[in-house]
Parts: sequence; C-alpha cells; structure tokens
Amino acid sequence: MTLDLDEVAALEAGDPAGMLPAVASGAAQVREAALLAREAGLGELADDGRPRAVVVCGMGGSGIAGDVLAAVCGTGAPVPVLTHRGYGLPGWVGAADLVVAVSCSGSTEETLSALEEAVRRGCRLLVVGAADSPLQALGERGRAVFVPVTQGRQPRATVWALSTPLVVAADALGLVQAGEDVVEAAAVQLEQVALRCRLDADHYVNPAKLLAMELSGALPVTWGTSPLAGIAAYRFVCQLNENSKTPGVWGVLPEANHNQVVTFDGPFATGLSGDDFFRDRTEDDEGGPSMRLVLLRDTEEHPQVTRRADVSRQLAEDRGIGVSSLQAEGSSSFERLASLVGLGDWASTYLALLEGRDPTPVDAITELKQRIRQ
Repeated sequence: MTLDLDEVAALEAGDPAGMLPAVASGAAQVREAALLAREAGLGELADDGRPRAVVVCGMGGSGIAGDVLAAVCGTGAPVPVLTHRGYGLPGWVGAADLVVAVSCSGSTEETLSALEEAVRRGCRLLVVGAADSPLQALGERGRAVFVPVTQGRQPRATVWALSTPLVVAADALGLVQAGEDVVEAAAVQLEQVALRCRLDADHYVNPAKLLAMELSGALPVTWGTSPLAGIAAYRFVCQLNENSKTPGVWGVLPEANHNQVVTFDGPFATGLSGDDFFRDRTEDDEGGPSMRLVLLRDTEEHPQVTRRADVSRQLAEDRGIGVSSLQAEGSSSFERLASLVGLGDWASTYLALLEGRDPTPVDAITELKQRIRQ
C-alpha cells in the first residue's frame, strides 16, 4: 500500500505517534539544549584545562551525538574525539580524558556500563540524558556535569537535544569555535529545512518528499563527500533502518570508490533508474529492489573527491542506476551537518509513510531487549 505524500490528512493519520512533528522540532531542540547546557555550568569542564581526548559513550539514536561532535570539531580538532558504542571503556581511557555519557532514556545498559567504568577510573565526566534516571545518579557519583534532556521523544528524534550540549562543551574547551552565533545559525538552518519539507509543501517543491519517492522500492547506497558528510550518510542510513524499516549502505569518498563502487556491476544494479515516480512498482518487485546512489555533497571537499563524486555519478547513470544528490548549506560545520541530517530525517519519515509504514515503532528492537532480559 502506498500513500499520497501530498495528502496532509493522510500523512497525519499514518503518523499517529508524531514522528514528523518531532523531526520538525530540530531548531527548538538546539535552542533549548544550548540554554540547558549553559545553565548546567559546562564552563566548569574547562577548569582543569583541555582533556587528552574526548570519548562519547552512547548507543543508537543517542550514540550519534558523538559522531555529530566529531563532525563539528572536524579533522583539525586539537584532541581526538571518539564515539564508543559498547560496554566498558577502551583500556587507554583514564583520568586525563573527558568521558561523555549520552542516553536519551538514561537507562541504556551499555552506556551505564561505560559510565560506571569512567567513574571508577576517575575520568572527567559530562552526562546528557533523562533527569532522575540511573544515568544521572551514576554521573553524580563521579561529580559529572549533568545536562537534562526533556520532551520524551524517541532517541533518534532527539538528536539535536542530545548533541548540542556536546558542541557547547567543545566550544568551552577550545576544541572548536561554536559560540552562541554558530549554534543559533544551526537552529536557523534546521528551521529552513523544516519550512521546505513541511507536510503541506507538495512533492514537486519538497526535497524530502522527492527523495522519498526516488528511494521507494530501492536499495539506497549513500556516500558522503567529506568526513562530515560521511557522518550524515551514516545517520541517514540509520534513519532509513528505524523510520522506514529499510536497509541501506553508507560510505565515504574516496574510500567507497575502492570497494562499494563495484556493486554498480552487481545484482542490484538492475538498470531501473527509479526516476519515474509513477511507474508500476509491481514490475520492480518482480526483479527485486534496484540500487539508487545518494550523494551527500559537502561545500568543503578535497578537489580529487569532487572529481570522484562527479565520475561516480557518471558511472552510475551509465549503468542505469538512479542518482540523488543533496547539497550541504551553511558556513559552519554545525550548520552544514544540520542541513544534511535534517533533510535526511524528513525524507526517511516520508518514505515510511509513502510505503504505508508507521515510522515510530521499532518492534524488533523492543522484542530483542525483552528476550535479552528474559
């Protein structure tokens, strides 16, 4: 069953838990989280000087906050910024490092395990998550700076509330220039994306609806053209997984040109470009999904990567593989990332609705957790 993306009432009916309004709240999340971060006294983190490394611990929709921080700080950051997804901590992490524990629910078992180890080792601590949660209580044992997350959204729809405090902290530590003007510019960028992608904007002027229609019935292969765009590519595929219940592949140029490009000659390169939005999709189903290349273009690309992206597009089109391209906007790294992630979040939600799926439930994750507890 497919849904008409230009029927606002149908979109609202297909989204009973309100994933679209949650996605639209990105700008408000940035502003509220920045205020809460400053009220929490993030400046205290700089009292002991710059840390040796920053290790962000989190899983799923919370763990992406670490990737956002790494993308905003960029390759020029004076210290390593790493995301740790799992139990415990790497052996080298110690008292000279800042450990950031991020959990929207405040009860993620892997993150609690990592935070407990960080407390034991005497690490400097920043905790971002639900108030009155096990995460906050454990952080207090280690004298952590705590920033609460409000509103009770799904973790994947809370990305800006979870990641903005980390950006504010990085600015205080001198890891990146991301003052109030930069944070506000990112919020404005998300507002502009929400305006273009809103429910009542018809598909021919709505970039997220257009992308959803291009991806319907396809296997998305998403490549970023810079480390920052690579994080946006990873985020987009995760959103396709959870919102659209759709598999996907992500990569970063130039690395993807050394392996993933060979799939252009494989079984998913069926020669169906997918550009005809109104084709008979039963014909596609008979042959299985066809690949579609999604290029996330950054404004700051190595000249050879720009060349590689252009040639990759040509190779795909020569083989009848459809190509979609998204262009980053804004001057700061935070703005550019917001423009790409924001559009991807909207598109993945529209794709779910287009194909008749509720974007909010993650039944497989819920069942998996229940079985583990048993």
